[in-house]
Amino acid sequence: WGHKWGYKDSRFILNDDRTVRMLGNRYELCGIDMPDFIPYVEEMLEVKIDPEDMLQQNKDMPVNPPNLNNQFVEKIKKTFPDDRYTFADDDRLIHSHGQTTSDEVYKILYSRIDTNVDMVFYLESEKDASQLIQMAEKYDVCLIPFGGGTSVSNALQIPKNENRMIVAIDTRRMDTIEWINEKDRRVCVQAGITGTRLEELLEEKGFTVGHEPDSIELSTLGGWIATNASGMKKNRYGNIEDIVENITMITPKGDINQVKPLTRASIGMKPQNLLFGSEGNFGIITKAILKIHKIPEIQKFNSAVFPDWKTGVDFMYELSHTNFIPASARLVDNVQFRFGQTLKVRPQGFDKLIEDIKKFMVLNVKGFDPYQMVAATFKMEGSREEVDYQEKNIARLTKKHGGLVGGAENGKRGYMLTFAIAYVRDFLTDYNVIGETMETSVPWSKIHQVCEAATKRLFDLHEQHEIPGRPYMSYRIPQIYHTGVCIYFMLGMSVKGVNNAADLFSSMEHSIRDAIMENGGSISHHHGVGKLRKDFMSNTLSPASIDLLKQIKQSHDPNNIFGIRNNVFTD
Repeated sequence: WGHKWGYKDSRFILNDDRTVRMLGNRYELCGIDMPDFIPYVEEMLEVKIDPEDMLQQNKDMPVNPPNLNNQFVEKIKKTFPDDRYTFADDDRLIHSHGQTTSDEVYKILYSRIDTNVDMVFYLESEKDASQLIQMAEKYDVCLIPFGGGTSVSNALQIPKNENRMIVAIDTRRMDTIEWINEKDRRVCVQAGITGTRLEELLEEKGFTVGHEPDSIELSTLGGWIATNASGMKKNRYGNIEDIVENITMITPKGDINQVKPLTRASIGMKPQNLLFGSEGNFGIITKAILKIHKIPEIQKFNSAVFPDWKTGVDFMYELSHTNFIPASARLVDNVQFRFGQTLKVRPQGFDKLIEDIKKFMVLNVKGFDPYQMVAATFKMEGSREEVDYQEKNIARLTKKHGGLVGGAENGKRGYMLTFAIAYVRDFLTDYNVIGETMETSVPWSKIHQVCEAATKRLFDLHEQHEIPGRPYMSYRIPQIYHTGVCIYFMLGMSVKGVNNAADLFSSMEHSIRDAIMENGGSISHHHGVGKLRKDFMSNTLSPASIDLLKQIKQSHDPNNIFGIRNNVFTD
């Protein structure tokens, strides 16, 4: 793990025969040669992927020397062991950015980021947190909580106008379960734990939390709360605000929590609700109490294909009104569907015969257009009776909408593909292709309008700036709700020969977000606001609402010790 996404042993490479392979053994895609990957990219972007013409990454990452508050540093050295803090350049740099493509990853790999933290502190207890905050208050030092580093909203970007010493507080050593109450189905967990470790520890006891964001391997419980996160299986387990029963945050004024978890209570306004989406502005989240569930008896995948996007959306709309919604139900557009087909080996022998029969059934018998058809993937969890019931009704609803059931293998591939998308981004960036993801929540009535507006804005801007090739835009619906859906966009383009490519792409992304909101979309579904979407807050909250938040910040952190300046606090 470093400045790019994910693990160092997992990455895509281009073979001499122009097939693509993913190294490592962590993912379903690892170890296979994919001959259709590069032809697909070249077709969609109308550019040539040339291994002789690659962007050269920085060999030595530029980093500013630390701006040290000597009194604070001396106090730290007297209070804590040497392994609790570091001033090393590489550690400081890694803790100075998240995973936003244009403003963070692209710049740190190929140019430089403007500002960085001056020290990294590794948190190991709530006592540490209280002591650190007291020292920061006394010596006027800025503190920035840091979890898994997976933010894609510039939330970890260091404010340019911060002149104080800046300390990143890495929480990942606080990664244990403090207690489990199996009878009440609750667990108390330290906030630095990653999703994967949390699930591994709970699995030993026969339980699960069920929260599964795309970043589950790397992101932390504290980060989920701070961004108001969502997971792929929210239909069964809920979003993070449905899972968490109590939160402890340590602030300059003391601890914020409910004293004990409450099943449900009318106690007036709940201060802990302000901690969801707090984005590092108020304090350090140290632990939370979560709901847990018995590991389901059955976990099963399935899939379906439909003739076009509109039909697929109609299917999802009717599914949302039923009582058999799977733990995860997702719909991908044709562009993403075709991309998924490139991430596999080309079948040979008997496998090829079976694949040809499947294609014949879809394209000839059903008459589906390969450049229009879309796919839905499902993950079903529960008792055997529950899963059988869901599967039977999904088949019935698929038939009603003129689709075909695609089976478990395609469903699993579609589901697991999610974990590899960011690696694809980093692979293509070296070949002068810049890409990003965007998400929004949209009412059912605005889905088509928002998709069309976002696509049009991208293509218009691409033409306006005379960027080479053709832009890439695809979208999927990963979450469905009673009143609407989450739409997840993937966009990209070749920037070979484009001056200030990162800044230009960032401005285009901002404009696309504007188009999304103009046509009925929200500022974000689960990525958060950070600094990337700060300009849209006045269209999201009333002036009095923003003022209320600022007054709470002023009263609880009057010296702005937690000075990351995200969301409405960017000014």
